[in-house]
Amino acid sequence: MSHKPIIVLVEPQLGQNIGKAARAMLNFGLTEMRIVSPRDGWPNPEAGPAASGADIVLDQAEIFKTTADAVADCSLVYASTVRRRDVQTPVVGPEEMAREIHASEGRSAILFGRERSGLSTEDVALSTKIVTVPINPEFGSLNLAQAVILLAYEWSRSAGLAQPTAKEFDPPAPMRELEGLIGHLNEELDARGYFYPPERTAATQQTIRTLLTKPGWSSREVSALRGMIKILAKSRS
Repeated sequence: MSHKPIIVLVEPQLGQNIGKAARAMLNFGLTEMRIVSPRDGWPNPEAGPAASGADIVLDQAEIFKTTADAVADCSLVYASTVRRRDVQTPVVGPEEMAREIHASEGRSAILFGRERSGLSTEDVALSTKIVTVPINPEFGSLNLAQAVILLAYEWSRSAGLAQPTAKEFDPPAPMRELEGLIGHLNEELDARGYFYPPERTAATQQTIRTLLTKPGWSSREVSALRGMIKILAKSRS
């Protein structure tokens, strides 16, 4: 696997936002956070609860005085911003950013700016590229955790993270069990006078067969259905 990108939060204001960003990171396998001059100092007691268990990110977070210090060991630096800046910096989308990070041999970082004002022109000038997402031009207002999760997700798509385990379904029951269920139900329905008028019996039974064979019941489900039929039959006697 290629190096994981470092998430750099530049002068974040609220501890809650730092915690939420950590939670977003860990969901997609990112653990290295660097914080540049947090307004309320560090550690921040509000960060932990907001991280919802992503303590490893907060515990390992490094604090830097300047953005330049935070990215000094990185060869690729992406400034996350939706606004145009007066700097001659190439602009890429999240997919291209993710490809470049995975292909890079050096360290990479993604910069995220202040909650109110985003990244400064000076911060953007320290980046090798700007990364931006397609967004409503009349309302480009992502909060810090949302911005982190968008780019962390894009990186994770090619990172080989394990997918959540899918529920394993039982195989469909063999036809003999379905035939037993159908016969059992028809027998009890007949005893209740369900098949009326008599000349419609064959068509009605065909409808019942279609209903019972279409879902692909498992043996366990067939057994459960037959148990229900038995209980209903007992209430008749």
